[in-house]
Amino acid sequence: MTDTGSKLFNEGRPSKGHPPGLAVLFTTEMWERFNYYGMRAILMLFMTKAMLFDYPFAANLYGSYTGLIYLTPLIGGFVADRFWGNKRSILIGGLVMALGEFILFFCGSFTSTNPEMAGLLFYTGLGFMIAGNGFFKPNISSMVGQLYPKGDIRIDPAYTIFYMGINTGGVLGPLVCGYLAEMNGNNDDFKWAFLAGGIGMLISVLIQKLFQDKYLVDPEGNQLGNTPVQPVEETGIGASALDVPLKKSLWLNPAAVVAGLAVFIAVCIAALYIDATKISYLAWLMLAAVIFIAYIIYSDKSLDGIAKQKVSVIFIVSFFVVFFWAAFEQAGASLTIFADEQTNRNLGFFEMPASWFQSFNSFFVVLFAPVFALIWTKMGKKQPSAPTKMAIGLLLLALGYLWIAFGVKEAGPGVKVSIIWLTGMYALHTWGELCLSPIGLSLVNKLSPFKFASLLMAVWFLANAAANKFAGVLSALYPKDGSTQFLGFEIGSQYEFFMLFVIMAGIASLVLFLLTKQLQKMMHGIK
Repeated sequence: MTDTGSKLFNEGRPSKGHPPGLAVLFTTEMWERFNYYGMRAILMLFMTKAMLFDYPFAANLYGSYTGLIYLTPLIGGFVADRFWGNKRSILIGGLVMALGEFILFFCGSFTSTNPEMAGLLFYTGLGFMIAGNGFFKPNISSMVGQLYPKGDIRIDPAYTIFYMGINTGGVLGPLVCGYLAEMNGNNDDFKWAFLAGGIGMLISVLIQKLFQDKYLVDPEGNQLGNTPVQPVEETGIGASALDVPLKKSLWLNPAAVVAGLAVFIAVCIAALYIDATKISYLAWLMLAAVIFIAYIIYSDKSLDGIAKQKVSVIFIVSFFVVFFWAAFEQAGASLTIFADEQTNRNLGFFEMPASWFQSFNSFFVVLFAPVFALIWTKMGKKQPSAPTKMAIGLLLLALGYLWIAFGVKEAGPGVKVSIIWLTGMYALHTWGELCLSPIGLSLVNKLSPFKFASLLMAVWFLANAAANKFAGVLSALYPKDGSTQFLGFEIGSQYEFFMLFVIMAGIASLVLFLLTKQLQKMMHGIK
């Protein structure tokens, strides 16, 4: 055993601390989230103020962008598993995202002098962000568990620490980028926010590159995340032969990597541009993907009835997840506009930038996640089932919108409401997230047959992608410049707009509550 490996164990027992590789992954992810959430916090403001997009178009574009952000990890994860390995994929993805931010920086430099050039750079920058995220996001999370031996009791606390890294970046990104973008009220200042995001992404890549070989090791001291090996059954060599590294694969040739990346980035740019400006196809693509995955799984004769019932639970809860995130993700779109135009942000000594509200959710996650973990632990066997917790999450989401709906009900046109209404709403939404997001993700892992674990995780990602696209569509209903229409109903005020989400999330919560007993039977003892 190497020195690194020996430090992790003492006479066969896990040490009390965590391996140093966790600090590397924590810091790498923190800076990447700084980049992503900082950029997301000012995106709608940039589109409507600097790019001069009309609000409904900007909202739909925001939905297309965030929807694709959740789709590309399916491709990036596959490439990493088969060809590149985790470490190479993280570095490449990070560099591509940094380039995307720098392209957006130049876009911000042309908004007032050359709008056509700014538009070209805008879609290009977002395409780079989408492509880079596809390689970065699915790979760094998967490496956390690989630092520990199977069954190590430190794994769950390790993911909790890692989750804190995500939310630390989620707090800092909007604060820094939002301040740079809004500090002077000058639309030309948005470019400095993109520059800060790009620098944060470069810091993330640099940390990963400097420390990954030394510290990202398994308990025996072997490096993690290197180029995958080709199983012997795929080589045609006898079963007793060693696995064959893919070092000579065409996929690792530098020219091939660059060419493949260029094609993938071009596809991402085109996919975003076409969905936003030509024909909205993403929702149908996601639906077709889910139907295709369902066909593959349910037609597999090796799965018995019990296994298929468990799979059905995953599809059902994923359906309800769409309603949760479609309402929750208004944070980056309609709620940002509401914070900018309808919220009194004057604190007496300082006027808070509208984008700073984007950090509230991450702050509340850091504050309340240990509380919820303690609640579930104290309840023990009496704690509600996973579907019931998710129904509670939807109910808390509905209550959050009910809170802010009452806050704006008596406010006349042009009247700004107290900061307390958005603050309370984000607190309730965070409680809902803590009841739904980690619980649902854990449930997918528990219910998935081993041979279809990746496909069913793809269903979860697809639900998130569809929800983000749906969030953009719903955001376009925000009555910014007059009334809007939804299913024949007129939405003429912020109160009516927020009540739409109260009704949507409330009905989804009620239906899921009614289904919980049946879902528990279909889960066959899994909690």
